[in-house]
Amino acid sequence: MAGRDEIVFEDFFPAMVEKLGAEGFMTELCNGFRLLMDGEKGMITVESLKKNLALLGLQGMSDDELVCMVSEGDLNGDGGLDEMEFCTLMFRLSPALMKSSRTLLEEALVSEMQSFN
Repeated sequence: MAGRDEIVFEDFFPAMVEKLGAEGFMTELCNGFRLLMDGEKGMITVESLKKNLALLGLQGMSDDELVCMVSEGDLNGDGGLDEMEFCTLMFRLSPALMKSSRTLLEEALVSEMQSFN
């Protein structure tokens, strides 16, 4: 059971993948990135997250927590999340997606190859 101040996330990603397919799910992840990103910088920043906390249902998060969220996925150290870093972070945060990521990748590759034919 979660403590009083602990945020608990329910992982809806597997259900989304099942409903939308791999390609549809990736499209939705990219839409989520665009929704949260700073339009001028082209990345998700602490400031852009702060502006969108209500959309995420996370109004009570502190600046330190937001910094930690961005830092967790900031692989290149530029202080924000580009689209690839965001998608990578979302996969890492979903244990069920990590288990099925090979299947998702295969589906996406097959779909991509079919679009070339």
